[in-house]
Order: sequence, then C-alpha cells, then structure tokens
Amino acid sequence: MSKILTDELIREMMIHRGWQEFYEDDQECKRKIVLEHYEVEFTDRFDNNCGYYIYGETTRDGYEVFVAADDVRNVCISEDVYTYESDLHDALIDAIKDELSPIYLDDEDADFVDYAIEQLYEFLYQEKYNKVESELEDQGYEWPEKIEA
Repeated sequence: MSKILTDELIREMMIHRGWQEFYEDDQECKRKIVLEHYEVEFTDRFDNNCGYYIYGETTRDGYEVFVAADDVRNVCISEDVYTYESDLHDALIDAIKDELSPIYLDDEDADFVDYAIEQLYEFLYQEKYNKVESELEDQGYEWPEKIEA
C-alpha cells in the first residue's frame, strides 16, 4: 500500500517549515518573510545609497504623481512616473525581486505596498508548496486516484 499524499499533509509540512497559508498570517509577518527571502529592506531615508525609490511628487499645476525609479537623478517620465498610486505595486514587486535594496518608500504603509507584499507572499508560498509536494512524491507519497461518478 502506497503512502497517500493530501493537501493537509503538505500544509502540515509547510507549517513545520514556518510557512502558513497567506490568509492565516498577519501583514507584518508576511512582509518580514518576503523581505528576508529576497534580502531586501525598506527605508524612509532618502539618500543616494538606495537601490530603488518610490515617492510622490506634485506637478507645477498641483497634481500628484508618483515616481518609481532606480536613479532619482535620471527619471524617465514615460517609464518611471505614475498617475495612480495603486499602479505602483508592480514596480515594487519588480524592485523586490531584483533585490534593489534598500528601497526608499515615502509611505511604507500605503496600500500598494501591502498588495505587493501579498502578491509576493502568495507566489513564494505556492513555490514552497510545490517543492514540498515534489519532495513527498520523491519519498513515495502518491495522490489518491480520483473516482469518477
């Protein structure tokens, strides 16, 4: 008789390795796991030593725009300037994955930061889940056959 592979068994192994399902964890814990995994830190100190910058600016006529760039001395309007803060999560995800540390954020509590962390945590969780599943299969565990009704 073969060993039965189940989602519950995989989840138990994940918890044993320090990974809880993304909806069971608080945002600070997810942030810590993601930043440690990619070896990145956030900072609220604006200086030339940052690997990436995300901050708000005001245009001459009073509109707020958002800059996401790796070099604040060479901002490309068509590539680095965003009209909506909610669009910044993709830029932040890319900066984290590219390990551009430290990342300057003028508002570490902005919704786009939480959304980016959530997306990366889900990605990492699924990656770890697949790895555990593969390891268990290598140990002889098998998914039960599905019986069609």
